[in-house]
Amino acid sequence: MNLSILYRGPLASCNYGCEYCPFAKHQESAAEHAADGVALNRFLEWLETRTTDRLSIFFTPWGEALIRKRYQAAMVRLSHLPQIAKVAIQTNLSGPLGWIDRAERSRLGIWATYHPGETSRSRFLGKCRELDRRSVRYSVGVVGLKEHLAEIEALRHALPAHVYLWVNAYKRQPDYYSQAELEFLETIDPLFPLNNQYHNSFGRACRAGHSVISVDGTGTMRRCHFIPEPIGNLYQSDFAAGLRERPCPNATCGCHIGYVHLDELKLYDVFGTGVLERVPEIQPFRAEGKTL
Repeated sequence: MNLSILYRGPLASCNYGCEYCPFAKHQESAAEHAADGVALNRFLEWLETRTTDRLSIFFTPWGEALIRKRYQAAMVRLSHLPQIAKVAIQTNLSGPLGWIDRAERSRLGIWATYHPGETSRSRFLGKCRELDRRSVRYSVGVVGLKEHLAEIEALRHALPAHVYLWVNAYKRQPDYYSQAELEFLETIDPLFPLNNQYHNSFGRACRAGHSVISVDGTGTMRRCHFIPEPIGNLYQSDFAAGLRERPCPNATCGCHIGYVHLDELKLYDVFGTGVLERVPEIQPFRAEGKTL
């Protein structure tokens, strides 16, 4: 079996408080952290049993997980399993990175997001330099708010040329960007026009539910984070029966971790082995010239 699993356990807390983010406005108790640890360990133990499979794991927490030692240890633990092709995580990159030295770095992927106002650019870039020194594959992203455009431009010019800087479009407000802003953001992120829309997905073929699934802390499997209907449970012996091709039931798909799996967009050709950590196969993506 060749399968990518997007794992989102009970964790629902973050050390940042971004107003534009719907995630993790909850402060967890010790008991809630313990429950998340139990769920995480169950998932890891299940993965360790899958010795004949080829699995890629992507932690997409409803908050910030990589400041927690249990998730650092999980990344290390999984990176050494021969059946794990990739273990990636979404993170604000605020936590310590020394754990990477214990990992099999060739199997790590980091999806890092910069949040102006929550940390300084210099501090964030210092973390990126740590990743570069450790030869870890990573991408960097930022939400494309208008008040952050100058900061986005500065970040692009400060990052190494090989690092892909993606911009998540702010789509809550229709026609949010001027034409000049759209052109500018495309010089920063050539794939920005793909993100700055809701893709028609109803009835379209998608890898979600077949070769990539979403799993929660109880093992409940869903096609993706955006389709609530369960398709099985990972911890049941017959879980593979739920893995099959199905047309998408949603009218549109507007999030990268969803639409990247739509067949007709052919984004696996763009991202290749970096599809989980959002790293395109073809580099560099460095902006030059155009400014606002």
